[in-house]
Amino acid sequence: MFTLYWYPKCSTCRDAKKWLEAHGQQVETIDMISQPPAPKLLQQWMEESDLPMRRFFNTSGMKYRELGLKDQVDTFTLEEASQVLASDGMLIKRPILVKDGKFLLNGFKENEYEGVL
Repeated sequence: MFTLYWYPKCSTCRDAKKWLEAHGQQVETIDMISQPPAPKLLQQWMEESDLPMRRFFNTSGMKYRELGLKDQVDTFTLEEASQVLASDGMLIKRPILVKDGKFLLNGFKENEYEGVL
């Protein structure tokens, strides 16, 4: 079963969930705004991924801009980044797709989702 960390009001997140269900996948959803992932979990995902740390941040979000994170993210350690991300789910690039506790993808692009099925 897939776990989708999402924000229910986000159209991209809803599209990802619909796509998975349309392809016969069971999806457990976790609202990442009301229940942000723990710092250790975020750090684990960043370590498992080959994505740059910046890709875990919602760089187009208002909160990201308000906090002036653009100039800070590249100086963060993994631990610092995971602490900042866990402090507010709106800072996290969404949705995050996980299977059996292992990070697969963040964001939603059909071709990437097809690749993990």
